[in-house]
Amino acid sequence: MRVAVMGMGSWGTAFGMVMADAGNDVALWGRNDARARALTAEHENHAFHPGIELPPTMWASSDPGRVLDGAEIVVLAVPAQTLRENLTRWTDELPREAVLVSLMKGLEVGTLARMSEVMAQVTGRPDHQLAVVSGPNLAREIALRQPAATVVACADEAVAARLQQACMTPYFRPYTNTDVVGVELGGIVKNIIALATGMSEGMGFGDNTNAGIITRGLAEMTRLGLAMDADAMTFMGLAGIGDLVATCMSPLSRNRTFGENLGRGMTVDEVVGITKQTAEGVKSSQAVLELARRAGVDMPIAEHVAAVVHDGLAPRDMVRSLMTRDAKPEWEGE
Repeated sequence: MRVAVMGMGSWGTAFGMVMADAGNDVALWGRNDARARALTAEHENHAFHPGIELPPTMWASSDPGRVLDGAEIVVLAVPAQTLRENLTRWTDELPREAVLVSLMKGLEVGTLARMSEVMAQVTGRPDHQLAVVSGPNLAREIALRQPAATVVACADEAVAARLQQACMTPYFRPYTNTDVVGVELGGIVKNIIALATGMSEGMGFGDNTNAGIITRGLAEMTRLGLAMDADAMTFMGLAGIGDLVATCMSPLSRNRTFGENLGRGMTVDEVVGITKQTAEGVKSSQAVLELARRAGVDMPIAEHVAAVVHDGLAPRDMVRSLMTRDAKPEWEGE
């Protein structure tokens, strides 16, 4: 199929490579014309995946109309907080029958909209033309063609199955799901929990600490999902615990790395200054907390992470506050 990937960053490029390896004609859009021309000519994304050869069928352009022309699948891989603006700009050039696929794992600040909701609001597309991909998908490992699994979610099971076939390769195994809400929430919340495990790592704490954060983080993710009518089983799968473990534990995770730097004593502004890629959890944390409050869900880890990245709470004070909360049963209230 003809595939347009809107975004030439680390994950957009890696997923475009997957789809090209699966036999599709893949075009990438990027803002930087020189980088787009270099990728087309040299089959390499020097900025994000140096040394990795991309399929010769992949090409890139800074002209969105050219990239979108004739696309049957449009993959959206821009920073979450820029989606609405970018998609508004591209709407008239989007092929009418194309399925829109989100790779983004963020919640829009202000509206508290998930990315599929932003896609629907801006384009007016029905649910069967909106899909999301989420799971333990560290872009560098996938670009190296290491074995990985993911979830392709769409309200229409037949569309999800079609997308599944479009991105299945010997090293990339997608599973289908119709729980779009749960798959998206898993991808959003895990970034916030990864910030917390990163701070733990930066402060020199060990595996017991991180295991506790991950496990209680999963509880928070699941509670929020159930309040939003998601399927509890989604959080036991690749888009839930799978993505959570990978993002919290891997040094390739940009959210964990951001948290590590905070734990070592850097300020948020200092970490932003040295961070090459977007750490979605930083901007989404306050929005997730607002969503949880609207839903009447207690999310203490998310609340404390938001206090660190938005209100200046010191990571060590965050740990002290979390550890001295009232004692409670594991499964009865939080």
